[in-house]
Amino acid sequence: MVVKAMGWAHSFRMSEGVRAGREWTRGRLDSLPWAAAEPDMVDTIVLAVSELITNAHIHAHSDAHLVLTWDGDCLHVSVHDEDPTLPRQREPEPGEVSGRGVAIVRTLADEWGMRCQRHGKTVTACFRPADPDPGAAAAEGAGGS
Repeated sequence: MVVKAMGWAHSFRMSEGVRAGREWTRGRLDSLPWAAAEPDMVDTIVLAVSELITNAHIHAHSDAHLVLTWDGDCLHVSVHDEDPTLPRQREPEPGEVSGRGVAIVRTLADEWGMRCQRHGKTVTACFRPADPDPGAAAAEGAGGS
């Protein structure tokens, strides 16, 4: 089996807001073979991107550098910011409007992690669609036995 990876990268300035990141991500996901069949997965990924960019802007006071990488199994969503402080999960009080981003990403992602780097940190989440190559099953069925 040959695995072809594909990826995209874009930086979102604090002045652009999070909406630009959501729209850009949705546009890239539209090109993946499973996206049309799994709109809930697309929405899940867009929500996670929104949380990660928000954390970079609000808590790190930094631009967000987003990288999406599809490796045939997992869509890796990585957001880098300039603050080396790793995010921590908080227990917000009822009614608080922030403090849930880490918990949301942990819940949505199949895997996730974070690492400090020389100039900041990167948070990465992995999302595995149910059927990453819907065309393969159709092609196998058409070939007969």
